Amino acid sequence: MMVVMDRRYEETLLFDFYGDLLTEHQKRIYEDVVFGDLSCAEAAETYGITRQGVHDLIRRCGKTLAHYEETLGLVRKFLTLKTKAKEIRELTEDPRIRKLADEIMEEL
Repeated sequence: MMVVMDRRYEETLLFDFYGDLLTEHQKRIYEDVVFGDLSCAEAAETYGITRQGVHDLIRRCGKTLAHYEETLGLVRKFLTLKTKAKEIRELTEDPRIRKLADEIMEEL
């Protein structure tokens, strides 16, 4: 099942699932630039590295997170389960099944 998502949502999911596999240094800079909207120049000044170093780190982290997904597929599995639980909920009238589907979606 191919899931199409916007880039920010994809970056968020990849980071949520695999971010702890990055070093603390990588995590901080990636979060600040990608999610905190800090510019590469601002991050470079904050962390005492070059702007190019920040840019390279962000690209490398993005590739690393994407590689983890290619290898493990946790985001794909998560999105598939979420979609199926939502579909089950929509297809049934049984309140017990709807409640279970809702609980599954909340747990995901």
